[in-house]
Amino acid sequence: MDAVASVPAPEPPDSPDAWYAPGVHDQYEIVPGVVATVRSNGDAFSYRIREPSLSAAAAADLDRVERHFAEAELARPRTREGAVERLREGFDPKYRRAIDRLVDCSPTERRRLDYHALATLKCLDTLTPHALDDAIEVADIADEELIVHLDDYAPARTGLIDPPFVDRFTAERIVRYTVPFAEYDVPVVRYREQVLGADPFETKYAVLEPDRLPGDDRLIRECKERIWEAGIEGLTSELDFDDRSAIVRERSEQLLSRQLTARNTRAWFDAARHRLRTALAEYDLTVPPVDRRFADDRLDDLVYYVLRDLVGYGQLTVPIRDPRLEDIEANRVGDRVKVVPRGGDREPTNLVFDSESTFVNVVTQLAAEDGVELSASTPSAKVNIDLSGVEQTIRCAVALPTISEDGPHISVRKQAPDVLTPIDLVDSDSIPVDLVTLLWMLYERHGVVLFSGPTGVGKTTVMNAHMPFISYADRPISIDEGSREVRLPHETGVSLSTREHQDAYKRVSMADLMTETNYLNPDVEVIAEINTPASFETFGETLQTGHGVIGTTHAETVEKLVNRVIEQGLPAYLLREIDLVVFPRHVDGDRYVGEVVELLSEREAADLDGSQSIEKDGTTIHYNRVLSRDHDGGWTFAYDHPKLGDPTRGIGFRTLHRLADRTDRPLEDVESEFHRKRGYVEYLVRDGVDDFEELFRFLADLRTDEAATVERLRRRGLP
Repeated sequence: MDAVASVPAPEPPDSPDAWYAPGVHDQYEIVPGVVATVRSNGDAFSYRIREPSLSAAAAADLDRVERHFAEAELARPRTREGAVERLREGFDPKYRRAIDRLVDCSPTERRRLDYHALATLKCLDTLTPHALDDAIEVADIADEELIVHLDDYAPARTGLIDPPFVDRFTAERIVRYTVPFAEYDVPVVRYREQVLGADPFETKYAVLEPDRLPGDDRLIRECKERIWEAGIEGLTSELDFDDRSAIVRERSEQLLSRQLTARNTRAWFDAARHRLRTALAEYDLTVPPVDRRFADDRLDDLVYYVLRDLVGYGQLTVPIRDPRLEDIEANRVGDRVKVVPRGGDREPTNLVFDSESTFVNVVTQLAAEDGVELSASTPSAKVNIDLSGVEQTIRCAVALPTISEDGPHISVRKQAPDVLTPIDLVDSDSIPVDLVTLLWMLYERHGVVLFSGPTGVGKTTVMNAHMPFISYADRPISIDEGSREVRLPHETGVSLSTREHQDAYKRVSMADLMTETNYLNPDVEVIAEINTPASFETFGETLQTGHGVIGTTHAETVEKLVNRVIEQGLPAYLLREIDLVVFPRHVDGDRYVGEVVELLSEREAADLDGSQSIEKDGTTIHYNRVLSRDHDGGWTFAYDHPKLGDPTRGIGFRTLHRLADRTDRPLEDVESEFHRKRGYVEYLVRDGVDDFEELFRFLADLRTDEAATVERLRRRGLP
C-alpha cells in the first residue's frame, strides 16, 4: 500500500512533474506511424522523428526495392504540398506491381515498407516526415545542422547534418497549374521557400519539364541537327505554328525512335529484353521493368524538348506562353531566368541558359519573329511577337553580346490577356469612383488625357480599361508601335503601326502615320508609349488639331513630365492643352492611381486657390492636384462640394469648367452630368458589370436612350 501511494498520479508529457518523460514538451503523430517529439536539454530544444520500424526481413525487402528502382530517376516534389500529395498518391500501378513481385510480407509490414520506399524514392528522403509536419514554420542551417522553428518551440535542433532537399521540405506552394504548348500541358508551380540564408529570393517559379536521363541531351541535340540538315527549317517557316509543330513532331519521332532502338547491337538486345520482360510481367511471370530507355513516354519526353527548341523559344517557351506572367527577364548565361507574375514581385525560375550560343539563338529568333535581323550593326531591337493560341500582346527587348558586357539579354513584357474594366479597378481599390466618372466625361467629350509613370505601373491597363467610354459613334485611331496594346471595342476604330508597315525597302515613319491619320478623320487619337522624339512630335501636332488625345508616357511626377516634354522640344503652351494627367503607381505588388493633376493656363491658375507651378527654362507651368492617395489607402478628391459653383466654397478643379466651355453648356449642367454618371458607375460596381464588351454595350444603350435604359434597370429591380 505504501509502495502504491509513493507512485505519483499520471501527468501530461509537458508537465514538469512527469517523472516518466523528463524534458518532453510535446509529442504528436504527424501521419499514422510517424511521431514527432520535442524535448528540452538545458536552454535548447530538440526535435526528433520516429518513423515506422522495419524488421530485418522488411529492411532487406526495402533494399531490394530501392535497388530495383535505382535507374527510374523519379522526379521529387519541390514543396511541402507536393510531398504530401506524393505520399497520398503512392506508387503508380506499374511500380506497385513491381513491388508486389519483389516482396512478400504481412499487410502491416507492407504499409511500413511503402512509406519508406515512397520517402526515399519519390519524396524528400530523410526530410519527408519534416515536410509533413505542419508545426514546422521556418528552417535554418547552423554548423551544418538543420534547425527548425515550430509553432510553439524555437529554435529546435534536429540532429540532421547537411540533409538533402533542405530547401524543399518547408517550401509552401502558392499555386500549381499547366501551360499548353504543342499538345503538351506543362506543369508550373510557384512556391515560397522558408529556409533562412539559403536564397535571397523567397518566392520562386518552376517549370516542371520532363526528366532527362543521362545521354538524353545528346539524343536531343543529334535529332535537332538532323532536322536542320534535312531542310525542314525552310519548309516550316512559311507555315503556322500548328503545322510546323506537326511536321517537327513527326520527323523527330522517326529519328528518336531509331536512335533509341538501333544505336548499336547492345541497344537491340536491351530493347528485345525490355519488350520480353514487359510481356512476361503482363502475366505476372516477372517483375515489370522500370528503366525508361525504351518506355513509351520517354520518346514523348524527348520530342517535347525538340519541339521546345525548334518551334518554341528554348528555355523561355513556357514562360512566354504563361498568361499569368507579366515580365520575363534573361540577363546572362548561367543566371536563372526571372519572371514577374501579375500583381507580384520578381521571382527566379529553374530555367537557365547554359551556353551563349543557345542564348543567342533565342535572341535572334525573337527578333526575326518581327522581321528584324540582328547583326553587328544592329545588335539590339524592340520587337512585338504574335503567338498562336496566345491572346496577349508580347513586346520584347533583345540584344546580342556586342551590346552587353555580360552577353546577350532578353526582356519580355506581356499585356494582360483579359482587358480590365473600370469596375475591376474599383473593386481592386486601384481607382476611385470619382476618377472613373471624370475620365468617362473626358473620353466621351474628346478630352486630352495622359497616363504617366515608369514601366510596369499599369498605365496602359488603366488607359485601356476606360476605352468603352469613347462613344460608339466616334472614330478612335491608335498609332505608333504601342498601338498593339490598345484595345478598341469600336467598329469604327483603326490601329496604325510603324511595325505593321515595315518592308525591305522602307520603314513607315510617324510622320507617314500622321498623314494617314488625318485622312481617316479621327475623333480621338490614341498614342501609346509617347517616349521617342517622333512620338512627342506627333503628340504636339495632334494637340493642335483639336482631336481628343489619349496616351501614355514615362514620367512618375508632374515635374518630370514637364521637364521631359520641354526637353523634347514641345512649346510650353501646348502643355496647357492637356486636361488631365493620371499617375499610376506600383508599390509592394499593388497597382493603384497615386495622383491626378490638371495643367492650367495662367488665367485658370489665378482663379483657382491652391494651384502650384513649375519653372523650367524661364517658362512657368501651372497645375492643380485633382486627386491624391492618402497613406491609409483612401483618396482625397478636389471636388467635394455639394454645389461646384457655390461661390462661398470655391472650386476644387477646372476640368468641369473646360468641359462646360467645350460643349457650350452652363457649369451647373456639367455638374449634374457628373453626379448622374457617378451614380451609373456606382450601379455598375454594385451589379458587377466587369466584362469589357458588356460595359461597351451598356454605355451604347445609355447614349442611345438614357431614359429607356434607366427604366429597364428599374424593371430589373435595380435602383
